[in-house]
Amino acid sequence: MLRRPYSTLAIAILLTACATQPGNFSYTPFQQPEGASGITEKPGWATRRFAVAAANPLATDAGYQVLKAGGSAVDAAIAVQMVLSLVEPQSSGIGGGAFLLHHDGKATEAFDGRETAPAGVDENLFMKDDKPLAFYEGVVGGRSVGVPGTVRMLEAAHKQHGKLPWAKLFEPAIALAEGGFKISPRLNTLVKADAHLKKDPTATAYFFKADGDPRDVGVNLRNQPFADVLKRIAAEGSKAMHEGPIAQAIVDKVQKHPDNPGKLTMADMAAYQVKKREALCTDYKANSGKEYRLCGFPPPSSGAIAVAQILGMLTHTPAQSMQAVNMDNGRAIQCVTTPCPGNAPGIPLGPSADWLHYYTEASRLAFADRAQYLGDPDFVPAPDGKIGGNWASMVAPAYLAERAKLIGQQSMKTGKPGNPGGTPLAFGMPAEQPEYGTSHISIIDGYGNALSMTTTIEDAFGSRQMVNPSGVGAGGFLLNNELTDFNYAPTDAEGKPTANRVQPGKRPRSSMSPTLVFDKATGQVVMSGGSPGGALIIHYTAKTLYGVLNWGLNTQQAINLPNFGATGAPTLLEEKRFPPVIVDALKARGHEVREQNMTSGLQAIQRTPSGFFGGADPRREGVVMGD
Repeated sequence: MLRRPYSTLAIAILLTACATQPGNFSYTPFQQPEGASGITEKPGWATRRFAVAAANPLATDAGYQVLKAGGSAVDAAIAVQMVLSLVEPQSSGIGGGAFLLHHDGKATEAFDGRETAPAGVDENLFMKDDKPLAFYEGVVGGRSVGVPGTVRMLEAAHKQHGKLPWAKLFEPAIALAEGGFKISPRLNTLVKADAHLKKDPTATAYFFKADGDPRDVGVNLRNQPFADVLKRIAAEGSKAMHEGPIAQAIVDKVQKHPDNPGKLTMADMAAYQVKKREALCTDYKANSGKEYRLCGFPPPSSGAIAVAQILGMLTHTPAQSMQAVNMDNGRAIQCVTTPCPGNAPGIPLGPSADWLHYYTEASRLAFADRAQYLGDPDFVPAPDGKIGGNWASMVAPAYLAERAKLIGQQSMKTGKPGNPGGTPLAFGMPAEQPEYGTSHISIIDGYGNALSMTTTIEDAFGSRQMVNPSGVGAGGFLLNNELTDFNYAPTDAEGKPTANRVQPGKRPRSSMSPTLVFDKATGQVVMSGGSPGGALIIHYTAKTLYGVLNWGLNTQQAINLPNFGATGAPTLLEEKRFPPVIVDALKARGHEVREQNMTSGLQAIQRTPSGFFGGADPRREGVVMGD
């Protein structure tokens, strides 16, 4: 059992007696987080009956207390998300959207809470004088704000899978908002680094001191306006968010922006609908011969398809038989036991240069298909030519085997899309565009339910628009900039329309990759995982899956692996994590190597013979809790 502060442990013990009587939930605030921005060593956490992993200790603890009181995975996710909205406002919140993947022992369901474009926009939303706006010209202000979907999606999931009362699940966030939480080093660092947050007076009053500097680390920050919003949503459900004064405050903030107003209306807010989609599941055979079923989110997410394509292509390359290597010198370490001995203290583990070559080449092909084909399935036909059609051809084993034949000994630099549907290409190829943001939650409850949820407001601090419906006091919640996940230019260089162009009511393509892994033979959940990180979410998630399923790592060891990937020509490596021998070997194969900061925020939980083992990314403040 995880060691916890005495006061919280005491209430947890009391709650054990009523864990079989959902509804007897009483929140006790947790000791404040100490994790800083940067790398913080984490051991991983073993639990017996249930586990919750989230990006901030306060949020994880809220979910833990809900599970302890007999709540379900969905109940815990609601409590976690509301606290994240408060303590990690730069990444996700009620002003954004989310994808939730849920398995109840029988069925795997995909709840789509992705933001939608207002009815009043057109495909030239981010164009000016026939040219795309600069990225942050589109982001900052009302123009980029889509209709939020997180609260309504969580409400739909709760109606189906909740056990504790809806209103109870808001108590942790309300208590922390009213009583205050200590500003973490990460939040302070990101506020200090942001060039746009001060442009909004409401955000300035909340995040900054009178002298213009960010509020200091450790300062107790209260947010009564947000607490008041949560109380209304707790009492009235998502209707309070999408109709009435809260919705009106959102619309006013968007429409009345002095420099960059948006098109969002009250009708858009009221009309938002959650989509129930069929999870996208593919078979995967690890190098041990063990067979798994990988389930992720279908379009409008590109995550599950891209991850399945990358992993599937690798099975047809020499990478399939390659082991992890000692990152001190690049020599192969044979991982013949679990956990892999190469990740012992002082011996960092990672991929070899040869393995990275095959991985990044497969990535270039997957990202080319992603750019060519993927978008909101209610607007964009699948490769079979039908709206609402079948995307299975993009992950079909025969198609991936053919694509893998394009991978040679030297880098292809940039990948070209394939033709999985066997019909002429209908869409143009867009230019690359930045993607940011997000947070991830993984939960397995005591009832056998498993949940993987990735949640976002897109860029750090979203559109930099903070809503305070009452106008009293400092605080509120931030709005997303999700519409910048659409292609700014609606057509390619040849004038062909792109799949992910802006259209009224459309959901922008996402890279979010919430994933559940099953033992194919038994159907039992063996892992829940995912990450934030914009387009690199796909690589962070694929890295973790590969490390666990093929290299025998536990979730913490796999998360700790250095990050890498390719979305286009450059091969991206996490800075200061790869020895020169690996960098040089990649360059010898023709790779344009770019070493940079790659801040993932992975959370993952795996099943073990004695229960569960969870990991949290050392690059962020997250922890795992459970009994």
